[in-house]
Amino acid sequence: MIDLVKPLLPGAVIGIVGGGQLGRMMTISAKEMGFRVGVLDPAADCPTAQVADWHIVAAYDDVFALEEMARRCDVITYEFENVSVDALNAIIYNANVPQGTDLLAITQDRLMEKAFLEENNIVIAPYETIISPTDIQDAIDSIGYPCVLKTTRGGYDGKGQYVLYSTADLAPSMNLLRSGTCELEAWIPFEKEISVMVAGNGSGEFMVFPVVENIHRHNILHETIAPARVAPEVVEEAQRIAKVIAKALDLRGVLAIEMFLTKTGSIYVNELAPRPHNSGHYSIEACNQSQFDAHIRGICGWPLGEVKLLSDAVMVNILGDELLETYDLIARKPDWQFHYYGKAQAKPGRKMGHITITTEDIYGTLEEIYQTNIWD
Repeated sequence: MIDLVKPLLPGAVIGIVGGGQLGRMMTISAKEMGFRVGVLDPAADCPTAQVADWHIVAAYDDVFALEEMARRCDVITYEFENVSVDALNAIIYNANVPQGTDLLAITQDRLMEKAFLEENNIVIAPYETIISPTDIQDAIDSIGYPCVLKTTRGGYDGKGQYVLYSTADLAPSMNLLRSGTCELEAWIPFEKEISVMVAGNGSGEFMVFPVVENIHRHNILHETIAPARVAPEVVEEAQRIAKVIAKALDLRGVLAIEMFLTKTGSIYVNELAPRPHNSGHYSIEACNQSQFDAHIRGICGWPLGEVKLLSDAVMVNILGDELLETYDLIARKPDWQFHYYGKAQAKPGRKMGHITITTEDIYGTLEEIYQTNIWD
């Protein structure tokens, strides 16, 4: 891997592996800073390709396509964590991939992720490794009900997991084991789900974003509230955890850290995402620099500075089955910021866009969103 000796200057070319909405918003930030951007994605009209300078249409694990990207780019990043580690490793000595592949490997495997967090004294839910069905009963005897069986790889938005409340749930949960090794995790009786974005630039400089509160529906993020409605000591501890993790990873670019907060104020780290995150979208309007700005700065070796929350905000996701109704809001809500991702097909549960509302009244804004009758 080629290390950054000095910051990349405007005019350099950034390559993004993955062409979804995160890559699209990365591209917009990068182009504002004067960079050119190329994307590698198998979909011909993916959201990132619509705003990038050029597009390599190829699979994410296509080594020849990645080699072409390396030849055309000064730096390569990725916008989702299911990029092939092996494929990136095949080109890494001839390419500038500042995030490296260790971070990808850790976040692609729940067991590796948990081992990393434990090594760094980060509190996580008790868990057991499940290799075969015979392992589950012993694990349940140790962990108890309720608990969650999760695949070690590939899960997102609630996919690849099954909640067990009693022995009646054992049989249906077994389907997950067909995909390979799983982990059984204790259910944390959380009061709130919170998250925090942290950025690094490879020079020992780290920047932590405000702690935000997340509301999920059907395991998909529905709303993010910035800042989180939590005690100051919770904010301080969540940001401390973020810095510990970022330093341990020698982080370059942005990392998302999702956490559970219990009624007693305990924080459990639930998941890491090695990229900008849905719960950080509010930062485009509400902060002095967005998570996408921070990511581009981080991978290009620019100084990060200090992030400031300029306004409280609520972000609400637009899913496929809500898309058309939100079009009617454009004329009715002139103070709302609408972001649409340019996806060709709207499917139920698919993220098609988001809306950010800067506000002086979080509770009033949450009620205003509810009163639209779109997000019942």
